[in-house]
Amino acid sequence: MTDASHRPTAGYAAGRITDKTLGQYTTLRVGGPARELVETASSEEAVEALRVAEGSTLVLAGGSNVVVGDAGFDGTVVLLRGGGITELGGDAVRVQAGQNWDEFVSWTVENGYAGVEFLSGIPGSAGATPIQNVGAYGQEVAQTIVRVAVWDRRTDRIRDWSAEECAFSYRHSAFKHDDRYFVMHVDFQLERGASSRPVAYAEAAGRLGVEVGDRVPLRAAREAVLELRRGKGMVLDEADHDTWSAGSFFTNPVIAAEHYRKLTERTGGEAPHWPVGDEVKVSAAWLIGAAGFEKGYRRGNAGLSTKHTLALTNRGGATGAEVLALAMEVADEVELKFGVRLRPEPVIVGASLA
Repeated sequence: MTDASHRPTAGYAAGRITDKTLGQYTTLRVGGPARELVETASSEEAVEALRVAEGSTLVLAGGSNVVVGDAGFDGTVVLLRGGGITELGGDAVRVQAGQNWDEFVSWTVENGYAGVEFLSGIPGSAGATPIQNVGAYGQEVAQTIVRVAVWDRRTDRIRDWSAEECAFSYRHSAFKHDDRYFVMHVDFQLERGASSRPVAYAEAAGRLGVEVGDRVPLRAAREAVLELRRGKGMVLDEADHDTWSAGSFFTNPVIAAEHYRKLTERTGGEAPHWPVGDEVKVSAAWLIGAAGFEKGYRRGNAGLSTKHTLALTNRGGATGAEVLALAMEVADEVELKFGVRLRPEPVIVGASLA
């Protein structure tokens, strides 16, 4: 077992923080205060903080897939910092939960590991990826995760979960919406070589000038995905309000084939879609546009991205209530027109979307 070049990040000390406003720790930049806020430098420190916390607890790392309500969180929020990447041998790599995800993807590309290159540019931490079964451009982490080390709050035990136990499905896992488990590190089984995994997404293939199923140099795959994401405001940029978001706000709905047939009759054309067994996954972004919402549509200080209708953004000074009101407006209109209810992808804390 050899340590890779990325070491746990230095400069963080566990301790309580005076300014407890949570909006400053999320990419959407909304959210009220926590009752208690503790910063930790490793997964082990985070477990210790969670053990002694009183009342409800919440772990925040990158803060990229969460919407915190204006009332904040009446409990202890543990900020997970630090990271680390370890080569385990046999093309397996262990990533600490606090590791910045895109830095990890960059490391895999530079060191000749294929398997997550099309997940470039996704903000957040490595520990969040199995929770959401993060995916983009034809890849998802479920394809390469082999083990997840998890601390069980009820039994106070740490145990490795197999990929099967994680119960991965589209943007979901056994960990989502269940705070019983804290992800400490994730083991990926990657593929050594200079070429990417087969390109599985038509938009990525088009940008690369290849056919779906072809392989390309790892660096070319990463650069193409970063270009595509920047064009949609999906790469964090302090100066670009389109990136002040929680990423894609709604998951692509999966509906019955008969429902999809009726949908095409109603819209007079085919929505972008993908087969999922006997069902059909439909583009949420397309449904939002077809329901009459244009890029840049605003409700107060919250608005749809000017580049991509699937991202709900903070245009400056937005409240959690404004963001959630916009989400409700969009979901209600799509359901009214097409009979499809859009479901949020980010975790919503201290509020509800009902």
